[in-house]
Amino acid sequence: MPTAARLIAALSMALVAIAVSFLIMPLMPEGTAFGYFVPFNAALGVLIGWVWVGRHVGRGVVNAINNGLTGAALLVLWGLFFQGAWEMFRLAMRNRYDGPFEALSAIFVIGLDFFFVMAVPHVLLALVIGGIFCGLVTENAARRWR
Repeated sequence: MPTAARLIAALSMALVAIAVSFLIMPLMPEGTAFGYFVPFNAALGVLIGWVWVGRHVGRGVVNAINNGLTGAALLVLWGLFFQGAWEMFRLAMRNRYDGPFEALSAIFVIGLDFFFVMAVPHVLLALVIGGIFCGLVTENAARRWR
C-alpha cells in the first residue's frame, strides 16, 4: 500500500544511488561507455527504497539506521548483480564464453571485479552516510505522516 514513508524511502534511496553512481564513474577505466548506468541505478534505488526500506518503518531510530544500511547493502548487491549480468550478456554476444554455465558463473566474477573497483573509502563512506540518511528520513516521514 502506498504511504508517504515508502515514497520518501524510494526518493532518498534513488538519490543515494545517483550520488554513488557518479562517484563510481571516475573509477572505471577511461573510455567506458556508461549508457543507462545512472538511470538504471536510480530505478533500482527507487525499487529497493519502496519495497525494502519503506516497508520496515516505525520501529525506532536504531532500527531506522539499520534499515537504511540494509537498503544501501541491497542496492550494492543488486546493482553488482545486474551490472555484472549486463556485462556478461555484452561479452556473450561477442562469443567470449564456451557454454552457458561459464557465462552464468561469469556474472559473479564480473560483479566481484566491479566490487573491487568501487570498494574505495569515499564510495563506501557515501553508501554508509546515504543509507543512514535514507533510514532516518524515512522514519521521520513515517512518524510525521501516519
